[in-house]
Amino acid sequence: MERNWTARIVAGVLGGLVVLSVVVWLVGSSNPHTPAGYVGYVTRGAVFGKAQFVKLQTGPTSTGRGWLLDVTNVSVTPYTYTEDFMKEDSVLSKDNLKLSFRVHTVFKMRPDRVQDFMDNFSYLGNGQGDPEHPDEIVRVAYGNFIKEPLRTFSRDEVQKHNGLEVKDNITSIGQAIEKRIRAITDKTPFELSSVVVGNIQYPQEVSDAVANKLATTQLLERKTTEIEIEKKDKEKRVIQAQGIAQAMAIIQQQLTGQYLQHEAIEAQKLMVNSPNNTVVYIPVGPMGVPIVGTMDVTKPGAPVVKK
Repeated sequence: MERNWTARIVAGVLGGLVVLSVVVWLVGSSNPHTPAGYVGYVTRGAVFGKAQFVKLQTGPTSTGRGWLLDVTNVSVTPYTYTEDFMKEDSVLSKDNLKLSFRVHTVFKMRPDRVQDFMDNFSYLGNGQGDPEHPDEIVRVAYGNFIKEPLRTFSRDEVQKHNGLEVKDNITSIGQAIEKRIRAITDKTPFELSSVVVGNIQYPQEVSDAVANKLATTQLLERKTTEIEIEKKDKEKRVIQAQGIAQAMAIIQQQLTGQYLQHEAIEAQKLMVNSPNNTVVYIPVGPMGVPIVGTMDVTKPGAPVVKK
């Protein structure tokens, strides 16, 4: 009887230990998940001692359930960060004109360098491993490694130009900044895509002066165009007058006495053939050219002569 009681106690203790072990395992184990577009930095925690790096996993995937496993997911898709140079952060140009602008940087993490990124460029904690804030770790790394050099290079490149020349050189300024940033990120986990400078803003009085100058220039160009049109119209009228004068000169040369006499005879021929007129020819004048008259024979009275 006593042995049976002892066996039951031992069995109960063993069963309790098994149940406790299962509970502890379930509580202490996990199956960390990495979504698509991310690389997971998997670590194993320790009850005593330090956590250790286990592996990288490329999403979408998970580790499978394991003891004290945790993952920090790092996005390997492009990020765009914008640095403002506005108000008190405005930059003086070469000719001391105060400029406001923005610099946009596009970059991403190299998938095969995520371990290096986690070990040397950012840190765990402050919710960075929180699934609700997976991109916080990249923001922290950007602030630690890229932000200040980028702002310094941007100021330096803009200050090499006169204020009103910046807009015309905005592409080359962006390329110069990109070249300098690429030099410091080339051997790091940061893969730089582009640096773009934009939203150039001048002080209001400068903008107004430029706008007024542009309006004046456009007005002068319009007046110049109108003057050119008037000149062309004048040339056109002169050419037309010259053409008319030349035509009149030709006509005057052709209107000789013989030509006029010929035209008069032709007109008389047409009158003779008309059934509504009575024509009387009186040979007078040089070469017998008659004076033409029309007599109405139906009415008494003297004939009417038309010259």
